Amino acid sequence: MSNKFLYSLARPLLFSMDAEAAHHFTLPALKRAAALGLTKLLVSQQPKADPRTVMGITFKNPVGLAAGLDKDGAYIDALADLGFGSIEVGTVTPRAQPGNPKPRMFRLPEAHAIINRMGFNNGGVDAFVANVQASRFYQNKEGVLGLNIGKNADTPIERATDDYLHCLEKVYHYASYVTVNISSPNTKNLRQLQGGSELDGLLSTLKEAQLRLADQHKRYVPLALKIAPDMDGDQVKNIADALLRHKIDGVIATNTTLNRDAVTGMLHGAEAGGLSGAPVFQFSNTVIRLLKAELGDALPIIGVGGIMQGLDARMKMECGAQLVQLYSGLIYAGPALIKDCADALRGH
Repeated sequence: MSNKFLYSLARPLLFSMDAEAAHHFTLPALKRAAALGLTKLLVSQQPKADPRTVMGITFKNPVGLAAGLDKDGAYIDALADLGFGSIEVGTVTPRAQPGNPKPRMFRLPEAHAIINRMGFNNGGVDAFVANVQASRFYQNKEGVLGLNIGKNADTPIERATDDYLHCLEKVYHYASYVTVNISSPNTKNLRQLQGGSELDGLLSTLKEAQLRLADQHKRYVPLALKIAPDMDGDQVKNIADALLRHKIDGVIATNTTLNRDAVTGMLHGAEAGGLSGAPVFQFSNTVIRLLKAELGDALPIIGVGGIMQGLDARMKMECGAQLVQLYSGLIYAGPALIKDCADALRGH
């Protein structure tokens, strides 16, 4: 049986549940299936090897999992069985926090979209690291593992760098690369860190720490910055300039959007939070094109946002991305989307 057929059977059940409840049902079920070896039965439908070297790391294929699906790194092995070229987990914060009040995740099926205002709900960086250490994927060095870091909601924005620094020092040893998330719309004032002086201060401190940790651990772990889609050309240019000045290793474009034009009048369309899925596709592509124009080949772009089919992944590459990541598309298309995208990117 194919991934696509199996997911077509499961989707009506999942979509009958509250969106967050379905999330909390699916991941443990996937973990149980992996423990029983059932996910391996689908191995013939996984992407063929198509290695890409980006940020000095070899990815077995260019299709990765975006952060947010597995915030605590508790399902790494089960997700790895699905055939991703990389797994990114988090966002993790120094201390455990519950996130925003429920309900905080909403499907908009007619737009192939999701709105979430989760708010970095996670068990804190120490529990996160313990989960990573316990994973077979990490222990056996089975592939690329990105660890995504953020700030606690109650940390004042002027102390945000302290939170990122704390998390970087905790996760560095276990990461293939570390993503600095300054673009979630669901933590108050977080996107302020994308501005000039705040961004310079943050990147300067983290770069200094990265070099110190590289010397300490005798291994250089790349840093990537994850940015928002809701920026004009000047804002993107300023970020690109900062990335180059501070010698950051990569940029992930983009996070969710605050724009609601595509979902106006729909059920849940006015909910607060970040909008992901099909409506963010063009916003993300615009930012990728602008970044590519500024960065050239100086540092790589990882494209994420609104990939619902293989052709969408190819468009991200044509805009200037070297790798892509999936999240919301998996909710609508299921795990068959991974191979669809990998097949579409072969030779690109």
